[in-house]
Amino acid sequence: MPHRAGRSSGRDGFLRMLRAEWAGFRSARGRMLAVAASVLVTVSIGLLVAGGVRTTCVTGKGEGPCPAPLVGPDGTAVKDKYYFVHQPLKGNGSITARVSDMTGQIRLPDAVPGVRNVKEGVVPWAKAGLLVRPSLKQGTPYAAVMLTGDHGVRMQYNYVHDVAGGPHNGPQWLRLTRSGDTVTGQESDDGKAWTDVGTVRLAGLPETVEIGLFATSPGAVWDMARAFANATATFDQIKLQGADGPWRRDDVGVSMESDGKTPHHPGGVVESGGKLIVTGGGDIGPATVEGGLRADLMLIGGALGLIPMFVAAATFRTAGHRREPAGTGLTADSRPAWLLAAKAGVVGVVGLAAGLVASGVVIPAGLAMLRAHGNPIQPITLGTGLRMIVGHAALTAAAAVLALGLAALVRRAVVAVGLAIVLVVVPYLLATAGLAPWLLMITPAAGFAITQSIPAFAHVDVDPSLLGGYYPLPPWAGLTVTCGYAVVALGVAIAVHHREVPFDGKLPLAR
Repeated sequence: MPHRAGRSSGRDGFLRMLRAEWAGFRSARGRMLAVAASVLVTVSIGLLVAGGVRTTCVTGKGEGPCPAPLVGPDGTAVKDKYYFVHQPLKGNGSITARVSDMTGQIRLPDAVPGVRNVKEGVVPWAKAGLLVRPSLKQGTPYAAVMLTGDHGVRMQYNYVHDVAGGPHNGPQWLRLTRSGDTVTGQESDDGKAWTDVGTVRLAGLPETVEIGLFATSPGAVWDMARAFANATATFDQIKLQGADGPWRRDDVGVSMESDGKTPHHPGGVVESGGKLIVTGGGDIGPATVEGGLRADLMLIGGALGLIPMFVAAATFRTAGHRREPAGTGLTADSRPAWLLAAKAGVVGVVGLAAGLVASGVVIPAGLAMLRAHGNPIQPITLGTGLRMIVGHAALTAAAAVLALGLAALVRRAVVAVGLAIVLVVVPYLLATAGLAPWLLMITPAAGFAITQSIPAFAHVDVDPSLLGGYYPLPPWAGLTVTCGYAVVALGVAIAVHHREVPFDGKLPLAR
């Protein structure tokens, strides 16, 4: 009973200490103003960016507002551009063909300024194969089995899904079978022994669909952009079941030059001796950088917004101790480690609340301003939006605890604030400028990855830089790094303070 009573008294004393520390935090006008400044800086910079952005695009109708991003079945921004040689298929059926050869062209950085440097070859995610979809309308569901430039056989469907087949890069037989809403992709080395690549269900697939051969190629990635690339595939041994009519030829999604009449990088098909040689450019898959303005741009002021929070946390640690009421057994002088833990709890909750307010205001308000000005917006799911808001709040809380731990170690608020800025804000600003992005893997600034809004897919090659919206670490992994730094700093500070033996004011008695 005495042991249990002691533990209960300790818990009650710690809760009282938490309440006392919270009262001390909010009683200091300077610290509360610093927290308000943290929110104000983050929100004002984000809204300033949103209010100043105006995007225009040159289309076949001339220069004007950019069109809204094309959206796939699950709400993700997608690209849907390819050359399609197809026939209508009513009911169940299949198509079989061999991809006997795949070549292409890639534009590389100009060796001589002003002279286009186009070489023969295919990019890793160039695609040629068999495709089925309800219509040619862009953004509609589809399923395809294909040979790629450097990733073997794949089955992809509805833009964001990718299933790996065999690691083949040479001639390969492919088959696509439709049975109701179910589509099965297969591959074969000899056209006799078949292996399933994948089976998918396209809900609501109409009775008559379009089925056929396609070729496409995403651009080569360099200098934060996609340069021209195409793919040319030779199909032979073509067999259809359930469809027997003339081939239709469509350059799906081809864009026009500024005159509105001339196709920009058109595809085509050549029929020769039972072979179809199909050329196409573009992609069928997720749109990343091309999907519109990113939601994470609204949090671009978040790094500077952390500085006032560092000040509030560091000065809170160096504030005068407050004694607990008698009987708790947990006075600030007798248990400095418990006091530090209580302070960490207070600044963590304050940082979390400030981060929630800042991100919960600036993200929806900033996106609304961008839309009001006619800017295309990269669609984000509800889950991504919530992750950004809650994640930014968690990052703010972890950064505040880190600053508190540093202040407890160095015992000077100014030095602690400077260290926090060097560890968190400076690496982020350097990476934003395109310098030393690796700092976002090994410093507490890694936590900014939690605000990434642009999706990442394994079957899309991108320029993995912060300028393009990508962080070196996945969102939750980056936040874990920041939290780890905060825990270590606080843990070391608690350990140091725990070993301290406070002076109780009594002198030893002389013998």
